Formats: sequence, structure tokens, C-alpha cells
Amino acid sequence: MKVSLLFFISIIGISCDFKQKEEVQSLIAKTSDSFNKIDTISDNVSDFRKQLSKNALSIIDSNVKYISDYVSISYPNGDVPANTGVCTDVVIRTYRKLNIDLQKEVHEDMKANFSIYPKNWGATSTDTNIDHRRVPNLETFFKRKGKELPISQNPDDYKTDDYKTGALVTWMINDKMPHIGIVTNKLSKDGKRRLIVHNVGNGQVLEDCLFKYPITGHFVYEK
Repeated sequence: MKVSLLFFISIIGISCDFKQKEEVQSLIAKTSDSFNKIDTISDNVSDFRKQLSKNALSIIDSNVKYISDYVSISYPNGDVPANTGVCTDVVIRTYRKLNIDLQKEVHEDMKANFSIYPKNWGATSTDTNIDHRRVPNLETFFKRKGKELPISQNPDDYKTDDYKTGALVTWMINDKMPHIGIVTNKLSKDGKRRLIVHNVGNGQVLEDCLFKYPITGHFVYEK
């Protein structure tokens, strides 16, 4: 009888331990799901912008070499070698996945409105090899053909609605290098900032760099 009672108690103990283990595992799973959910955000933006973000994420490749050399390319739909590129090529390649050729669109607008575009390089005419690959030209194009949005510079004043999925952001690095990237639906580890797909020398990568440099522009361009 004593042996049976001990056996019964041990079985109850095992059952309790098993139940507690199940509860702990369930809690861990729920917590894990919670963490998994906060690494992305579903912004109230158009399907186009959501797809633009998705396309930007699809071209991430840290092996892409940052080469800013002038390269002769075909027109329209021309591109530098796939294993090379600069920040503007990230934007160009992402829009191409939506059948939008920024090379052609920028060229056509520049040709019709050349005086409006920057002359930083001493250009006296359009050049389909390079015009669309220059950040100031893209800024001008997006202002004209897209929508220019407000800029928030201070991460401490950051509001989640300031920079949403599928927007384009431009910066000025070290007061001399214009830069551009695409806002995605991925969030920083603290859940406060959307991550950016860009190329500033480390390949086409996803980074928490929204407020790393002074912001000069904030645009949306969709069709």
C-alpha cells in the first residue's frame, strides 16, 4: 500500500511538472510570436508602396561592389553590371521590378525641362548613361512627378507616421555626398524606426540608418 501511494504521488508530480512545462513552452511561444511580429509593420499605404518595399528587400546583396565610375549603358532599361552599383542603382533596380524605368522617365523629363535640373556637374545636355544615377536629379524628378513629404530630423521627436513603407529618403553625408534609400516595412530592434535598403559602400543592404545622416528629402513616387 505504501509503495502504491508513493507511486501515485510520483505520477502526480510528473503530471504537474509536465503541465507546468507545457505552460512555460506555450508562454515562450507566445512571447516569441510577439517579438517576431514587431520586426515588421503594416503601414496604411498603397499596395504599390508595399510592393516597392518588398522589391527593395528582394535585391539585398552585400556582395554588390560600390563603384561610382561613369559607365556607358544601353537605353532604355540600361543598367551597370549587376554586381556593382551605387545608392541610386538600388532605387532604379527596385522600380524596374515594377516595370518603371527611371532611366527613361528622368531622361524624358530632363530633356523637356533641362533648365530646372541641377547643373552640379557642368552638364550642358542630357546624358542617358548617368542622369538618372545622380541623387540631385532624382530629387528634382520626385519633387516634380511624385509627392514631396515633410522631413523630421530628430529621432527623439520621431513619429511613426513620418516615414512609412515605400517612401524614398535622401541624405547629405559629410556635407558633400548626396545619398538615397528606400524605406521598408522592417523595423529597428527597438521598434521605433523603419529600416532602409540602400548602398553606401557595403553593398545593397538593409540597415537602421534613417537618422544616421542629415535628411535632405522625403518623397513618394508611385503609379
